[in-house]
Amino acid sequence: MLSYSRGPEQELWELTIGQVLDRTVERCGDSLALVSCHQSKRYTWRELRDAANAVARGLASLGIRRGDRVGLWSTNCAEWVLVHLACARAGAVLVNVNPAYRTHELAFTLQKSRMKVLFLWERDSRAEYAQILCEARSGKLRLDAIFFGTDRWEELLSASDEISESVEPEDIANIQYTSGTTGQPKGVMLTHRNKVNNGRMLAQGMRFAEHDRICVPLPMYHCFGCVIGTMSALASGAAIIMPNWTFDPQATLQAVQAERATALYGVPAMFIAELGLPDFKSYDLSSLRTGMMAGAPCPVEVMKRVMCEMGCAELTIGYGQTESTPVVTMSTPDDPVELRVSTVGKALPCTEMKIVSLRDGQTVETGEQGEVCTRGYMVMKGYDNEPEATARAIDAEGWLHTGDVGVMREDGYIHLTGRAKDMIIRGGENVYPREVEEFLYLHPKVAEVQVVGIPDERLGEVVVAWIRLKAEEASSEQEIRKFCEGKIAYFKIPQYVRFVEQFPMTVTGKIQKFRIREIETRERGLEKVAKLETA
Repeated sequence: MLSYSRGPEQELWELTIGQVLDRTVERCGDSLALVSCHQSKRYTWRELRDAANAVARGLASLGIRRGDRVGLWSTNCAEWVLVHLACARAGAVLVNVNPAYRTHELAFTLQKSRMKVLFLWERDSRAEYAQILCEARSGKLRLDAIFFGTDRWEELLSASDEISESVEPEDIANIQYTSGTTGQPKGVMLTHRNKVNNGRMLAQGMRFAEHDRICVPLPMYHCFGCVIGTMSALASGAAIIMPNWTFDPQATLQAVQAERATALYGVPAMFIAELGLPDFKSYDLSSLRTGMMAGAPCPVEVMKRVMCEMGCAELTIGYGQTESTPVVTMSTPDDPVELRVSTVGKALPCTEMKIVSLRDGQTVETGEQGEVCTRGYMVMKGYDNEPEATARAIDAEGWLHTGDVGVMREDGYIHLTGRAKDMIIRGGENVYPREVEEFLYLHPKVAEVQVVGIPDERLGEVVVAWIRLKAEEASSEQEIRKFCEGKIAYFKIPQYVRFVEQFPMTVTGKIQKFRIREIETRERGLEKVAKLETA
């Protein structure tokens, strides 16, 4: 039996984001839509649409037309959601800009995206955005900057220009930049059809209705926040609860308690931080029913703790990437716990999945490892102005090659084993970091672990584990290695163990394994070995 599966068929919505917003208002206009806890702002769906329409008229007054690019450079706030929906209504392309960007990265994004307007705050506790923008702007770049909270922003909200009515579902709604861990970031172009339908599938999968309240501590600029966070609410009428400008575990649990959230989103590192709060047990999380853990490999033991200790009995796991808008597989609330903690679920409706050989690209038998590929409505339109990169990612038959390695079961459920580029080849033996990480999580002293390969002159690569211990615990390299002996193959046992307090990560909580490799390679004096050519 080949590793191929297809989700249930259902009629896709051929609607724009603005049309879905109108439908939601017609159905539940007076229901809660958005709460920005740190700004003390609350909107019903009708109020949210009215405010978004005001911003859309403001865009028209600035001369923004269908297809023009509009940048948004901000941490989480009500204005983020307003500009997101306003761009969709006006037919403009929203360009998400990472709040962590500084002069060099911002200059690159401004030039590459060709945005005409940029919305931002003048400053926050982390950065002087106005100053960074001033340094990043090129004299040739014609860019209008609108600062939130200023007279200019208020004037824009009172504009009376007409909003375009010519937006189509296949129009590009959003450009999101990949992390750029290898080479320069690429702009992923997502359509209204991509985003609307992925949000709808997610809402169905988590059984959202207008009485649900979704706590979204993720950054809105990221696909998890921008699509999973907002579009699942838009499709169902559930409310979005934003706890803080940026992720804060205490603020997140306070928001869940105060707003009686029924769902909680996050990457594994966020859930780990929440569970690790000294006063964790003091929060009333009894309203939680479901949620989604995604965005990075989800440790089995962490998932079990979230389900048991946070009360998220219907916790789901989602898998995908920005290029797939983002979710392509998902577990269901009815799946047995062991299935939910050991796989990333199966294909969502209208979605095809297959596992192909890393050697020849042929579909492998079930149970065999290979690259995960997906096809369907959710595949991006392409990388902005990069046809060659697009062709490398999406083959002639429309399959998106994810670069992730996994195994498909006969029932279509997929177990991820790592990234193709993360696979360690030690003396000819393939080592998948995820497998070693899951084993090390069984050690009673281990709170968090990341496994990478570093260069070795004799073996090609060897295994290194970075471990963060639980509070007040102590361990040694010898103890960790002894724990592994006789339980996993000798070639999978870490040759080196480093105990750390934190891991290098992006603002979305994704661990930067390439940085761990760089640090280990430099500190162990392996730069020359790293440059040795291999077949």
